[in-house]
Amino acid sequence: MTDTFVPPTRFAVPGRIAVSNRAAAVWQRATVVEIRRETPAASTFRLKVPDWQGHLPGQHLMLRLTAPDGYVAQRHYSIASAPGDAEASGEIELTLDHVPGGEVSGHLHTVARVGDTVEVRGPLSGFFAWPGDRPALLLGAGSGVVPLMSMLRHWRKAGPSVPLRLLVSARTPADLIYADEYGDETRVILTGTEGRLAARHLAPLLSSSSLPDGGWEAYICGSNGFAEHASRLLVAAGQPVDRVRIERFG
Repeated sequence: MTDTFVPPTRFAVPGRIAVSNRAAAVWQRATVVEIRRETPAASTFRLKVPDWQGHLPGQHLMLRLTAPDGYVAQRHYSIASAPGDAEASGEIELTLDHVPGGEVSGHLHTVARVGDTVEVRGPLSGFFAWPGDRPALLLGAGSGVVPLMSMLRHWRKAGPSVPLRLLVSARTPADLIYADEYGDETRVILTGTEGRLAARHLAPLLSSSSLPDGGWEAYICGSNGFAEHASRLLVAAGQPVDRVRIERFG
């Protein structure tokens, strides 16, 4: 993940989303209240956080595990929840792949049970956050769709006052995270049958006749390979490079 922008101490966006950077510096103990399988390799973990101070769509948090012998492991994970849902319930959702050999993902996928506790700190990074007040073009692959789903859920709940489009890539239908949540705003690309993301997928959204007023703010999230490929396609199709935000992993 990239973390190159430090947001102000407190800021807000439409829909009364306010984030305290001071609160984000404090570790909190969160309780696992639900574990939901998304695909054979990915699960959603719903956490109850006692004093969650809000987040912006696209932000992430740090999750920390401490072993009985004192060994500590921590990782960054994107937040999938819509800000309004988290504010109302005090619960946030993280969706993560079971990474082979992964200390944190391995524990959560194979050991963690409802009622267990973990430590979290966040939200973190304003660089990849979407304020909700400008047209958004979202491109994600695999678990890279997680922060984009926070944006999509927020967009739907706030009322679609600006255009939003999502292109999500997965190898097969079985690998598609959040498969039941996509609507007309989403184009699913199954790489196992139609190949990887290509210029033809972007052309209908980036032609001069299709651009929304003011153009798109583009958000890309996925593996290093996907992020590089998708960003090159976008820029080649005319998307201004300074309006492309990338979050990558691997």
